[in-house]
Amino acid sequence: MASTNSWIHESKSEVAVPRMFRACVMDCHTLAPKLAPHIIDNAHHVEGDGGVGSIRHYNCGSSVPFNVVKKKIDFLDVDKCECKYTIECDSIEMATWNIKIKPTANGGCVAKVECTYKGANGKDMMLKAKDSGTDMFKTVEAYLIANPDA
Repeated sequence: MASTNSWIHESKSEVAVPRMFRACVMDCHTLAPKLAPHIIDNAHHVEGDGGVGSIRHYNCGSSVPFNVVKKKIDFLDVDKCECKYTIECDSIEMATWNIKIKPTANGGCVAKVECTYKGANGKDMMLKAKDSGTDMFKTVEAYLIANPDA
């Protein structure tokens, strides 16, 4: 039986909280394939309108340890820039990601991601997923800085 494990990761950015939350959480399914196809090849809505209960399907790129991910939004507070979702993916029995993006004193933000997962190969896969998530965050940050009206 696989044990339950977790990790916490924080990333800082000079981009303001609302822009980063919208790009990384709300618009990830459209931005990721354009900005980082090595992470997300393509994505689409399966169910819902993007709010709580919505399910998105992601076909992953070559740098992600999964082929397919289904992400269900369990909690969403756009005003507080917080989101929690459950993912279904290869070899993982259960995984949840809790994302909170908070302002910093310089007008930027810090994103805190807490991941809890269970699965026989979960540790290696979820640590690689953390690296891909960090790569995606930095890619989105660079895009938003280069495109201030985006």
